[in-house]
Amino acid sequence: MPIAPIDEPQRRRDPWLTPGVRGIGAASLLADAGHEIPTALLPSFLTSTLGAPASALGLIEGISDGLAGAARLGGGALADDPRRRRATAVGGYASTAVLSALIGAAATAWQAGVLRAGAWTARGLRVPSRNALLADAVPAAAYGRAYGFERAMDNVGAIVGPLLALALVGLVGIRTAILLSAIPGLFAVAAIVYAIRHTARPRHRQHRPIRLRIRPVLRGALGRLLGAIGVFELGNVAATLLILRATDLLEPGRSTESAAQIAIALYVLYNLAAAVTSVPAGRLADLRTPVLVLAGGVVAFGAAYLGFALSGASIALLAACFVVAGIGIGAVETAEHSAVAALAPEGLRGSSFGALAAIQSFGNVIASGLAGLLYTAVSPGAAFLFPAAAMLVATCALIGTGLLATRSS
Repeated sequence: MPIAPIDEPQRRRDPWLTPGVRGIGAASLLADAGHEIPTALLPSFLTSTLGAPASALGLIEGISDGLAGAARLGGGALADDPRRRRATAVGGYASTAVLSALIGAAATAWQAGVLRAGAWTARGLRVPSRNALLADAVPAAAYGRAYGFERAMDNVGAIVGPLLALALVGLVGIRTAILLSAIPGLFAVAAIVYAIRHTARPRHRQHRPIRLRIRPVLRGALGRLLGAIGVFELGNVAATLLILRATDLLEPGRSTESAAQIAIALYVLYNLAAAVTSVPAGRLADLRTPVLVLAGGVVAFGAAYLGFALSGASIALLAACFVVAGIGIGAVETAEHSAVAALAPEGLRGSSFGALAAIQSFGNVIASGLAGLLYTAVSPGAAFLFPAAAMLVATCALIGTGLLATRSS
């Protein structure tokens, strides 16, 4: 399915910051702020409050991430049907908010683990529906800006959530702070309901059987794009490894606490860069092609990973690496979503976004696992040279899709 060209006057006439887009953006900000509170407090809650070993955190997070990846794939089948995608989005936001907040009432580590896994499963189920709803909310010529706005709001939520966690812990303690995370989460439910009410239903209204359509998604230009994205995701390591690398480099001559605080501040800079980049990246995707923006983001990641592999204990250099990586994730996430929305047939949007979300999730798990193994068994430098090499291969794969020269619709 080619991406058809469109003239510039038409682009200017196409509205993009519609009530539906604003509602979905608000839902992303509020939901992310809500679930980042228990995420930030979970390590201390498990080890200090519940007395669980550190290994329990790794087990809980590993199981939760795996379930979220599987749920994203299954959520694609639900999102193919316009009626189900709306119900799944609302239910997913509500379930994530309630289950995450109930972690604060857990009396044992296994209870916290079940609640965390349930919350992450619900979060995974809602992702394809949210992305398909966003494609329903704007004309095709505005996909880049719409997805860029949603990604920017999500990144702002990732900044607000940990700051709220710090403030609430000082005021009410860990348990109550986690319970209060339900408030922004439930406001996110209201925001997604508002978005749905202000978004026209797609033309295809027939009730379809729940079936994930992977084979047609992997055909043609969309299949080539998802293959190239898969190569990128195999090198897209978790941001926690960036924080770990910065902490290790900064620790000589500083206390562990001081080095960790600086590294977390650099991570905030990463999220700020991602938030600032997302909307301009979406605008460029609409003017040119999302795949061009995607390739630029992949190159930025490659440069950042090389910096982390070769950099010394300079705060300025590490800050530059975090900023470049933030620019990369802001461009990549925006371009991935807008490119899939442009290439996916309307009746396969749910399955297409489900496939994308599953590739992102499982690719991140593999990339982070391999990088972590290299970090421990070989060297920190090797752990970042591996994803840098993956970025080079991903750039070549994107060039090979033949989509860099086309323009978005």
